[in-house]
Amino acid sequence: MVHAQLNLIRKIVGILGNFISLCLFLSPTPTFVHIVKKKSVEKYSPMPYLATLLNCLVRALYGLPMVHPDSTLLVTISGIGIVVEIVFLTIFFVFCDRQQHRLVISAVLTVQAVFVATLAVLVLTLEHTTEQRTISVGIVSCVFNAMMYASPLSVMKMVIKTKSLEFMPFLLSVVGFINAGVWTIYGFVPFDPFLAIPNGIGCVFGLVQLILYGTYYKSTKGIMAERKKRRGYVGEVGLSIVIGQTEPENIAYFNKRVNGV
Repeated sequence: MVHAQLNLIRKIVGILGNFISLCLFLSPTPTFVHIVKKKSVEKYSPMPYLATLLNCLVRALYGLPMVHPDSTLLVTISGIGIVVEIVFLTIFFVFCDRQQHRLVISAVLTVQAVFVATLAVLVLTLEHTTEQRTISVGIVSCVFNAMMYASPLSVMKMVIKTKSLEFMPFLLSVVGFINAGVWTIYGFVPFDPFLAIPNGIGCVFGLVQLILYGTYYKSTKGIMAERKKRRGYVGEVGLSIVIGQTEPENIAYFNKRVNGV
């Protein structure tokens, strides 16, 4: 009876997690609508989408029945994530201005495909139980998932330095925090360290972002009000712009926007 109730709770939490993750995957849609309209990727970086694609590929492998049984919901949302990121990266590739950037995207995608294929072949041929495969793929998945959640660290650093939240879209931070929280709960029903640990780390990073919002909300309003008085106000910065540039470039870009140049 208890086992049946736990399965029901796990399924409900998993369905909720799938919905929230889908919203998270689709959140950059306005960015790509902008890219299509402008027919240019401008200063946006493909790295966040390449990182998310790799995370989804490894997660999909982890959720396969021959690796980690009873993980249909995990495979489903990972598969959807793969499709969404491929669409985004295709748009990025088409409207990329520099051939060098296309080569980088192609090279990274090739490395990712070879890595995941090699991991799948090695695990499925050299390990003969789902317990062994769960541990091997789970460790790799755990590392990439934690890295994905840690990717906004550079953005948080920029927020602290500039005292402006425009580098960190509020809705994206909230959805990311909720997403990590739901999948953390899913990882505890029953306990799965390879889901609970990285998503727990994601909860911590999400909470830090929300604390930053509470800390710098007033100063951001002041900065944006001042900028609206100047010429050249262009609105909010895309997260993928900040992640794709070095810190000096971000500082220079921020100062340029503040001065309305």
